[in-house]
Amino acid sequence: GFAIPKESQDKAAKFSFHGTPAELRHGDVVIAAITSCTNTSNPSVMLGAALVAKKACELGLEVKPWIKTSLAPGSGVVTKYLQKSGLQKYLNQLGFHIVGYGCTTCIGNSGDIDESVASAISENGKFFNENILGYTCIRMLEADILAVFYMRPDMVAAAVLSGNRNFEGRVHPLTRANYLASPPLVVAYALAGTVDIDFETEPIGTGKDGKKIFFRDIWPSSEEVANVVQSSVLPDMFKATYEAITKGNPMWNQLSVPSGSLYAWSPTSTYIHEPPYFKDMTMSPPGPHGVKDAYCLLNFGDSITTDHISPAGSIHKDSPAAKFLLEHGIDRRDFNSYGSRRGNDEIMARGTFANIRLVNKLLKGEVGPKTIHIPTGEKLSVYDAAMRYKTAGQDTIILAGAEYGSGSSRDWAAKGPMLLGVKAVIAKSFERIHRSNLVGMGIIPLCFKSGEDADTLGLTGHERYTIDLPSCVSEIRPGQDVTVATDSGRSFTCTVRFDTEVELAYFNHGGILQYVIRNLIGSKQ
Repeated sequence: GFAIPKESQDKAAKFSFHGTPAELRHGDVVIAAITSCTNTSNPSVMLGAALVAKKACELGLEVKPWIKTSLAPGSGVVTKYLQKSGLQKYLNQLGFHIVGYGCTTCIGNSGDIDESVASAISENGKFFNENILGYTCIRMLEADILAVFYMRPDMVAAAVLSGNRNFEGRVHPLTRANYLASPPLVVAYALAGTVDIDFETEPIGTGKDGKKIFFRDIWPSSEEVANVVQSSVLPDMFKATYEAITKGNPMWNQLSVPSGSLYAWSPTSTYIHEPPYFKDMTMSPPGPHGVKDAYCLLNFGDSITTDHISPAGSIHKDSPAAKFLLEHGIDRRDFNSYGSRRGNDEIMARGTFANIRLVNKLLKGEVGPKTIHIPTGEKLSVYDAAMRYKTAGQDTIILAGAEYGSGSSRDWAAKGPMLLGVKAVIAKSFERIHRSNLVGMGIIPLCFKSGEDADTLGLTGHERYTIDLPSCVSEIRPGQDVTVATDSGRSFTCTVRFDTEVELAYFNHGGILQYVIRNLIGSKQ
């Protein structure tokens, strides 16, 4: 599925892991994470994973030391029953130590992989492609190494995780193949060291007695799992854990709590910042807005997900968000993640459309979080280009294909574009919740007519776009058609995707936040 030429599929990248000779092949696992999502509060699968680890350790199997392993349970109760069962030590022996209880690898919080592994992946990509013409180079910084990527083919390193998201570029920038698996399977794939294996017929490894060990040799029976659940998962564990939640911990309890009914925004905080949603807001709704002579900020194809749009994972040191943090005196080691800084709109706006796998047609094949500033022809980060347009008072729109906004619904996938100054998105189709979220942030969603898209209409994204909407909300109907005119002389008809009267009310107020505030204040007067 990754278009690796047949002659390149068996090639290996040799490297030194802290003095030990090692090699990576396509499909090799570099991240194995039992991560705090979905099923890590399920005793059967968590203890099942521990039983896999126990059987593997007893047979003499090991996880390669360069595979980044982690265990992030969904509840503190899990720690209690893993310890009660006596099985946590086997997970530890294979590298699955408890790292915390928050959202981890699934949201890109795996952290850096070892520098030697990152180098092997990137150099292998260059090795496979140095004599191949016609592929676009992507440059990014990973673990202080300048990694050179090509659109295809490059080293397909893998991550296996028990989370519920595996969109491209989300888990880690260097793992192209990301697979979701149950916690016991995460352990099994970590032991195998590759996803390119048939568990039915191929051995996972070699035991301490020299015999080949197969998947069936380490997989626990349902009866084994049930017995350990029965003996180790006790009601008092849940009671004790949840009683302690409201008591917090010493560090939390020692925080000083300001008095007063209003939150005191700190102008120096890089974690929490007063957002501009209510700046200059009046009690009178502004009414509907059209779009006049807008530039195209981004021109997409099909299946742009909320992971392409929304800030997620680590903050790369060459990104606009990193530049902002450095300017505010934050060292790179303290950048943390976009998720941890989601309370700061300055960071999140800079991280919108920062996905390294973003394919923007304005770049003519190059992949990455860049775009073309149409008036000057400069290639800029998406944030810098958007700010150029905003500073000049110029509207922007986005062109897209089918299923725009698919994937997990995210508030920042709508808030981010709004903060970048995007006024409308014209797409073949939208994911249902994301379309509604765009309306909630005052962005107009429009759909091309059936059988039409930017390509069939001859739109390059270098045009300027005008969308006329009635100035009175009562004159707009859910699902009505509007004309989109361009400065090239081409016009086309789109359907405005305000699907309900409530969405029209949100749009009339400038967004759902303003709608709620005005109604709250109005109800108290």
